[in-house]
Amino acid sequence: MKQFDPIAALALPAGAVFNRRVPKTLLIEHGATTAADKRRIRDGVEKIRWRAALKPTTVGVAEFRDATREYLEIAVLTLAFRSSARTVRLTEVVHRAVPYPVLLIAWQGETAVISLAHKRWSQGDAGRTVIEGDIVSTRLGDGYTNSLSAAFYNALAMNRQPTSTLYALYQGWIDTVQALSAAKLTGNFLLPTSAIESKERAAALEEYWRLESRISELSASTCKQNQLARQVDINLELKRLRTNRDAVLARL
Repeated sequence: MKQFDPIAALALPAGAVFNRRVPKTLLIEHGATTAADKRRIRDGVEKIRWRAALKPTTVGVAEFRDATREYLEIAVLTLAFRSSARTVRLTEVVHRAVPYPVLLIAWQGETAVISLAHKRWSQGDAGRTVIEGDIVSTRLGDGYTNSLSAAFYNALAMNRQPTSTLYALYQGWIDTVQALSAAKLTGNFLLPTSAIESKERAAALEEYWRLESRISELSASTCKQNQLARQVDINLELKRLRTNRDAVLARL
């Protein structure tokens, strides 16, 4: 896959863009909560760069405040993982380390993943932000046709996103990433047309992968099962799960 250029795809105003190295020590200080996380950062992160700061003064989009969160800035970061890195955990560490919502593009070899995660105020630690819900991510170019990749890259441009507030802008990018995740399953890249549709798609994707994981577990257990009656039960359960999965797929 040709390396994804986030700055070109996002089509950000020039005043928001720079290219600043972020020391791993800073990531360790603000993101690592355990000795194991510190070791993962030291051993697994090759380099991390801060590529853009999206603020009212740099992109002309209003800040957002309510009782749950405060979005004064969106940080665009790029990261290179080493081949041995535990990428899922380290991605979470990066999102947790930055007090602002982050749009992260991370590479491991030729594989690139884009991820986002909403932030909210911590309920137990005043002034501290925490990740809200799951991190939304998808691989870039992996399993997609050229037309779907092109549709996704075109949709990422900032001028195609809602820009009433920084929260709306960030949610727009989350919706775009989830549209690509759904497109891998359906073959159609479709952006949600409302907040309700966005929430329904997010719930459907979560349910689809939960069912897919359970199907994989049961399929593996069938091979190890010697009792005929138990094999029949497992096959019936697999049939039910696949029916439910297909119903969820139709909602995407």
